[in-house]
Amino acid sequence: MKKIMKFIKYAGIITIVLLVTALLFPTWTSHIKGNNSVSALEQVKINGSKHEVMIRGKDKDNPVIIFVHGGPGCSEIPYASKYQNLLENNFTVVNYDQRASGKSYHFFEDYSNLSSDLLVDDLLALTDYISDHLGKEKVILIGHSYGTYIATQAASKAPEKFTAYVGIGQMSDQVGSEIDGLNYVIQQAENAGNTDDVLYLQGLTEQVENGETFIPRSYIAKYGGASRLIDNPDGNSIGMLFSREYNLLDIIRYNYGISISQKALLKEVIKNPLPTKVKKLELPCYFVMGKYDYQTSSNQAKKYFDMIEADKKEFIAFEQSAHYPQFEEKEKFYEWMCDTFVK
Repeated sequence: MKKIMKFIKYAGIITIVLLVTALLFPTWTSHIKGNNSVSALEQVKINGSKHEVMIRGKDKDNPVIIFVHGGPGCSEIPYASKYQNLLENNFTVVNYDQRASGKSYHFFEDYSNLSSDLLVDDLLALTDYISDHLGKEKVILIGHSYGTYIATQAASKAPEKFTAYVGIGQMSDQVGSEIDGLNYVIQQAENAGNTDDVLYLQGLTEQVENGETFIPRSYIAKYGGASRLIDNPDGNSIGMLFSREYNLLDIIRYNYGISISQKALLKEVIKNPLPTKVKKLELPCYFVMGKYDYQTSSNQAKKYFDMIEADKKEFIAFEQSAHYPQFEEKEKFYEWMCDTFVK
């Protein structure tokens, strides 16, 4: 009995040590070889709040990309380097956790004023910091999913800061997008003979059409409207824990942050969709959409693209992808980026 109690005691101590180690384990981003390379993960005070910023590239003289993650609240830092390794050859890529998201969530910070306007201001302040830090007059602005809601407004507000705007999984009329997505998942559920799913989803029709709810993203993922060529990378806690950039404490922050961010920000995309906020962009504009994207409907994005005025605009369809074409078909995306921006 004494041996058992002793074993339990030591097992408990080891568990506590492992838990504390996981919580506080130092985070970093892997080194990139080269005399002029950059690989940095750091907290930077932007617009009054500390933001986690990751900068990676083989040559700091290359064009700079600022990548605005989606969600709201879904940091892409934990898996970005896995998918952007090709881009790092010809671009310096900046990822950051937005205010109240991921490593930029701070337990004792007041987020009662969290809004898309504040996130736009944060992005513009970050752009100024990055441009000065890396010695660039302009940078390429890329938004993904909800990040397009922020980035499109930033590009409209200060076009002089950016070489171009690229919207991936571009948001548009969100009610129309949800209706497209609902029709798609119902059809796929019918094809699969999943009667329970069909009945549940049909029961959401009135609420979706009235802009009262979003389709549960688990159903969009289940029927291939989120990702097709890769596993959905967002919210993968195990994947985050095994990344260099996040530890267990950061995962806890991620989950607190996503709850706060979505509660504060999601209603606005229904009430004030992008086509009512931004009708013109005074810089080159590119929409990159996966054919099977039903989180932000490609059909609705095309309608917005046709409506928006821009100095130059192009709609690029990725035929094999859903909501993550830059990751699902990363070679194709890399080639397009180089053809478009590397002179």
